[in-house]
Amino acid sequence: MNPYAAVILLALLGRWALHVAADALNARALSGELPSALRCVYDAERYRRSQEYTRARLRFGIVPETASLVGLLAFWLAGGFARLDDAVRALGLGAVPSGLLYLGTLGLAATVARLPFRWWSTFVIEERFGFNRTTPRTFWTDLVKGLALGAVLGGALLTAVLWLFDALGPSAWLWCWAASALFVVLVQFVAPTWILPLFNRFTPLADDGLRAAILDYARRVGFPLEDVFLVDGSRRSTKANAFFTGFGRRKRVGLFDTLVETLGADEVLGVVAHEVGHYRRGHVLRGLALGIAQLGLFLFLLSRLLARPRLFAAFGVAAPSVHAGLVFFALLAAPLDFALGLAMHALSRRQEFQADAFARATTGSGAPLAAALKRLSADSLANPTPHPLYVALHYSHPPLLARLRALDAA
Repeated sequence: MNPYAAVILLALLGRWALHVAADALNARALSGELPSALRCVYDAERYRRSQEYTRARLRFGIVPETASLVGLLAFWLAGGFARLDDAVRALGLGAVPSGLLYLGTLGLAATVARLPFRWWSTFVIEERFGFNRTTPRTFWTDLVKGLALGAVLGGALLTAVLWLFDALGPSAWLWCWAASALFVVLVQFVAPTWILPLFNRFTPLADDGLRAAILDYARRVGFPLEDVFLVDGSRRSTKANAFFTGFGRRKRVGLFDTLVETLGADEVLGVVAHEVGHYRRGHVLRGLALGIAQLGLFLFLLSRLLARPRLFAAFGVAAPSVHAGLVFFALLAAPLDFALGLAMHALSRRQEFQADAFARATTGSGAPLAAALKRLSADSLANPTPHPLYVALHYSHPPLLARLRALDAA
């Protein structure tokens, strides 16, 4: 058997089996006894529903993952990659247009294949547990906007990568890395003004006590804010959230309307202080730097594998190309990407503890943030007792009880 094909097949099956095992362990880890630290926000009925919601999400989660694996293997074994490559090449469009058509076709097909599962998740599971507020019109509008945005931004970056590799050969990875890094940084700057408003309405928070408290806190800790905005998150879900975007003096805080409606002013301030902690502890810039470094690593490895005919032969493609190489390399590099993802999740969980500590130190108490975390967890029917393997695979934030213990420990 082709060694590249063997590695990819084992990686695909291994990852699927690991996720199935983690789901099973997470379901078994559900505890019938409510943790004492949460009895103030979970009553018996809410705790029962949180376990029911967790089971429903776990049962459903394995379906799209299995369907994706089966669909990929079926397409591969049926010679789909090679047939699509032959059809695109027959058009005689040139290297860059052919590459965009090839990658765009695969991307669109994958999006269409996932649509039934996205619909079921939103309009069946989330609806069943009272979270969904997305209308069918919003669902389809979001889809069209996302596809258009991906075509414009992703198409521009792919055009540069395809052209550079076609024109410069193996050394092109350095230029691609520079172009990709510039792209990532630019997106961070334009997202608050041009991208996020495409999906949500940002309204300046009313000039009341909460806005004044947030701006006063930001000044006190030396964190310049452009403004505080209310985000219409309730258009899609009852779940609450808060986030920061932007760099320099263009930083802004976005508070979901569901968050402001749910929490008290001191609890909202605790959440904001946590987000400020990510910036003040350098987590945002560090994450950006690590992401750019990972891009460089993968582009370097890609440049070394584009000249390996056996990689293309594993998929029945006779003539190597940059566009097909990008797809096949992504599959081959999946184990490395998976390992780096685990490391990044672990780093993220550590940084969440650090941001919690910053919030506690700068607001004078961890109690408001702890109260906010409890309330948000209960309202979203979060599982307070996840299995460690499931946490390692899926959690970018530490489990709730671990965060509460850390906040109480100071």
